[in-house]
Amino acid sequence: MRIFHPLRSAPVALLWGGLSLSALGDQLYAVALTWIAVAVFGANAGYLSALQASVALVAVLAIGRWADRWDQYRSMIAADLVRSGFLAAVVAVWLATGGPTALQLVSAIVVLAIGQAVFKPSLQLMLPSVVSDKRLLPAANGLLDATDRSARLLGPGLVALLAGFVPAVHFLTLDALSFLGSAAALLLIGHLRPGLPRIRRVEPETLWQGIARGVRAMAAHTLLGYSLAVTGLLNGTWYAVFYLGLPLMIEQHGTTGSGLGAYGLVLSAYGCTNLAATVYFAPRLPWRRPQFQMFGGNLVVGAGLAALGLADLLPTAWLVPGLAAAAAFGAIGGPMQDIPLAVLRQTRLPPSDIAAGMRAYMAASSAGTLCAMLLAPALIAVGGVVLIVICCGLTYLGVGAVGLARHADWLEPELAV
Repeated sequence: MRIFHPLRSAPVALLWGGLSLSALGDQLYAVALTWIAVAVFGANAGYLSALQASVALVAVLAIGRWADRWDQYRSMIAADLVRSGFLAAVVAVWLATGGPTALQLVSAIVVLAIGQAVFKPSLQLMLPSVVSDKRLLPAANGLLDATDRSARLLGPGLVALLAGFVPAVHFLTLDALSFLGSAAALLLIGHLRPGLPRIRRVEPETLWQGIARGVRAMAAHTLLGYSLAVTGLLNGTWYAVFYLGLPLMIEQHGTTGSGLGAYGLVLSAYGCTNLAATVYFAPRLPWRRPQFQMFGGNLVVGAGLAALGLADLLPTAWLVPGLAAAAAFGAIGGPMQDIPLAVLRQTRLPPSDIAAGMRAYMAASSAGTLCAMLLAPALIAVGGVVLIVICCGLTYLGVGAVGLARHADWLEPELAV
């Protein structure tokens, strides 16, 4: 289990522990927010997904102008403390008034999105300094990636376990406490590693200059530039399949039993192999030719998505097993791309541009999700859900094939230790 080797370092173990708490708290919050939003907004609660994508996009674009001029390490601590404090205030008002308001829910989405826009790019800059042996960077990135994926599996189950005796409001309390735990872990890391990066830009820059700097930093590297160009398309395609196409297929096929249960089963199958693939691929990054793993991952995801659409041809009794098998296979491809991409950002970009490059990637992902969730309903109405899901799979296959054809001869320099 080489993915756990970085945990022999106390700073890495602290970082992993703090982020594990935060990731699990976020999943508890996400499930509880969905339930609470339905009670407040009714059927209009679906618009919260588009709102979250919009806020995430605006936050990651707008915050860069100021965030790069702050101390990155202290910015992460401040982001955790602000998010914790705001959630605690929402809980206090809720307990005092008997329920949340629409304004509170929207405000929570905005504040947490801004905190994420500050925290995540700064983490990309800090991680190489926390991991003293650069050869362990793939494993460290895989470990943190596995933490997020594990939280997505455990979070809904914990909600189901705790819902009988924990009021909905206190899932927000648990999330607030998880941010405090993350901040405490960062403070301890600062004591153990006083030389953490304190990179700040002193030159003022406009909003658009900051965005352009992140895009230029990514585009200067061949593989990172291609990945940035296609990330919006791929992220939007994935969301359209799993958050719209898949539940529609299950509903229209008339599966026996609970449609929601069938949907959860398929997502669980995806999550299990996704996590297993992260554990397997993290310590095995091919340094000299990472493009074959990255774009091979696109091909695997594409084949899985196309198989999801083709599963509609199965008899009703075999639909859910077929969907689960297709989702489980496609899930293998995600870590194949994500882990090399994270390591390349951390090792190939100038330290002063790592956070800006990460924000450019996050902005492209959010924009792709927003566009896909706005366009997918109309496309499904015209072509049908099965055809659109298959086309989404073909999109992934096309991106992977083009990536391999264009970059087959690319050779990465050896990683400096």
